[in-house]
Amino acid sequence: MELPPVIAQWLAGRGWQLRRHQAQVAALVMGGEHVLLTADTGAGKTLAGFLPTLVDAAQGSLSDGLHTLYVSPLKALAHDVQRGLMTPVAEMGLDLRIEARTGDTSSERKAKQRSNPPHVLLTTPESLSLLLSYPESAEMFATLRTVVVDEIHALAASKRGDLLALSLARLQRLAPEMRRIGLSATLSDVEGFRRWLAPVGQQAALVEGEAGAPAQVSILLPQGERIPWSGHAASWAIPQILDLIRSHRTTLIFTNTRFLAEYTFGLLWEGNEENLPIGIHHGSLSTEARHKVEGAMAEGRLRALVCTASLDLGVDWGDIDLVVQMGAPKGSSRLLQRIGRANHRLDCPSKAVLVPGNRFEYLEALAAVAAVEAGTRDGEGLRAGSFDVLAQHVLGLACAGPFDGGALLEEVRLAAPYADLSAEAWSQVLGFVSTGGYALRAYDRFRRITHGRDGLWRLTHPDLARSHRLNAGIIVDADMVEVGFRNGRSLGRVEEEFAAQLTPGDTFRFAGLDLAVEGFREGTLLVKAAKRSAAIPSYNGARIPISSHLADRVRAILADQAGWRDFPQDVREWLAMQAKVSTVPAPDELLVESFPHKDRHYAVFYTFEGWPANQSLGMLLTRRMEVQGLAPLGFVANDYALAVWGLNPVESPQDLLSPDILVDEFVAWVENSYLLRRAFREASVISGLIERQMPGKRKTNRQVTFSSDLIYDVLRRYEPEHLLMQAAWADARQKMTDVDRVAQVLERAGRAVRHLRLSRVSPLAVPTLTMIGRESLPAGAADDALLVEAEDWAAVAMGGT
Repeated sequence: MELPPVIAQWLAGRGWQLRRHQAQVAALVMGGEHVLLTADTGAGKTLAGFLPTLVDAAQGSLSDGLHTLYVSPLKALAHDVQRGLMTPVAEMGLDLRIEARTGDTSSERKAKQRSNPPHVLLTTPESLSLLLSYPESAEMFATLRTVVVDEIHALAASKRGDLLALSLARLQRLAPEMRRIGLSATLSDVEGFRRWLAPVGQQAALVEGEAGAPAQVSILLPQGERIPWSGHAASWAIPQILDLIRSHRTTLIFTNTRFLAEYTFGLLWEGNEENLPIGIHHGSLSTEARHKVEGAMAEGRLRALVCTASLDLGVDWGDIDLVVQMGAPKGSSRLLQRIGRANHRLDCPSKAVLVPGNRFEYLEALAAVAAVEAGTRDGEGLRAGSFDVLAQHVLGLACAGPFDGGALLEEVRLAAPYADLSAEAWSQVLGFVSTGGYALRAYDRFRRITHGRDGLWRLTHPDLARSHRLNAGIIVDADMVEVGFRNGRSLGRVEEEFAAQLTPGDTFRFAGLDLAVEGFREGTLLVKAAKRSAAIPSYNGARIPISSHLADRVRAILADQAGWRDFPQDVREWLAMQAKVSTVPAPDELLVESFPHKDRHYAVFYTFEGWPANQSLGMLLTRRMEVQGLAPLGFVANDYALAVWGLNPVESPQDLLSPDILVDEFVAWVENSYLLRRAFREASVISGLIERQMPGKRKTNRQVTFSSDLIYDVLRRYEPEHLLMQAAWADARQKMTDVDRVAQVLERAGRAVRHLRLSRVSPLAVPTLTMIGRESLPAGAADDALLVEAEDWAAVAMGGT
């Protein structure tokens, strides 16, 4: 395509030229098509997404009002893209106003954006949904020409994706000529995402970028030490990581949890004799703290930054030349995203180092390196839309003004997750938003919309609009407590459950600082600097399981005994002893080992199906063991295996693993456990049935739980098919129990179970068994706390007594 002179001159002045895929995206979009661009990190996807906007601005064809909407899964990414766009726009002299709108944006700025929108607005799915709840949204979005959905793979397969798909359907109605651009470097189901991006009945055009330079990925191993049997922190690697920081310009160090980010940062700082500038970044830090460290990274003032998934999507800081992954990567797509933060150019290889925390994680790291070299992607599959999200969307649109139920159903069906929504289900949704459902219709507080004589649905009271905007959102956080100094400076938030354990004088580490508790004031945990601390806040977030793809690769690595010769000596010895005293799991079978140890009988099931599935299977098997008189005493699970133990031995694993366990027993377990109640509580908050936030006040988690449990008991007894009960069951099956992967274990067991009765614990079982008791350790306890127990198991497994 022929570029306007101002853009062509700007590119030429830097010795650049448009890549094929960038020009192709612009031509297709300006021709009126929706486009999905898949390209490696550093291929200029962001420029491709904004090029149609820059062309319109250069040609003077921009009218007043909003022209382009950029939607990102992360607030940090939206702000980073804003910084990245401002420079070329200013250098080209384009009259293009660019602003961000996220949860960090002030209410005054948000109000100005509604009355006088910029040409380009950078936002998140939640902020976009709230914008659509205002009466002026129709006028604001009427001029919209382009929507750019960045990192589309991180949104589409989740409830946030459901909300975004519904918002896109509404935007398409408000601006029929609007074009959608999706960007990603790590899609596994390209055709599915092409359908998801476009309105139902259409398919986005696919543009594939040129391949980038192959990534350089290596695995860090201990110097003069052995890879630990268990644990995830990889604290053994701190001296070597400091050496890597010294030998690189800027290093980004990823951890899988906020706890590990704080823990790793503390260890690095203790060994940082040169006082190298090292920062920390995660989602619980204050807005001020996050923006400060983001600015420091963008300006090249940090040598290293420890972070979580808060920075693993699309952030472009060009001076990063090394990425370190602490612990297992869990998925090839996630790892590729993180690797791509280093040397963010298509022709320059990204460089990454994986740091396994234990021996199984070493095997997982090998699998991940092989997947990256093969260019294999994995990720969550697309799914049907959730009813609680749809209910929130309906209420939000009612806040914008009256709507026709039939017309809105047609619009909703244009969103891919809701393409198959039946008229009956739609009637349920409207009934729920208007009355709470059959069992709750007697309570006026659940009446939020009403059907008028004119055939339109509208809010029952104007105050409901304010309440909706205070409470709308998809991410249901635990109760959080602000942490700050007496001068009013906020450091961020910790979970109330952690804060409740603290008394004045207690110390803990947060935001990279050692802090001492002074007390509570107006809901804020007041702190001061301390010399040293031990405790670190932990957060009850979802645990990331190993992907099915990586699990299959780990099984294949185990089965390839010829390849063991390239492993570190301690790993070779570990697997060789396993083959000698037991066997190694074959890819197409389920290996079960049983053995006695200290007056108890253990059974270990090598499933490789991820922690949530193994945890669920453990609950089901111990219940069945109880019925069979095996007197179970407990179980422990990790991503790779499940261990159960009791007073009597497991003689027939096949009896425990029969497929009918997922019929009556699974249902009974979920209904009588906290899982369904927790899922119901989250669905109640997302749907707006239960409000957490009121003007000037926020309900505690205990208050929300009390209210949701009362409603849950009523619905379970009188209306078990209620809309929210359906939403809760969907979450319990998919997110909380991972029942599909449990079913894969049972299917494999039905084909081939290999049960070996051993006289002692096997080497392969040790990493799982050393986790016994770990869950009860106080937050902040180091992995070394169970070293004695680990060595006891290991000594027996490797031939000792």
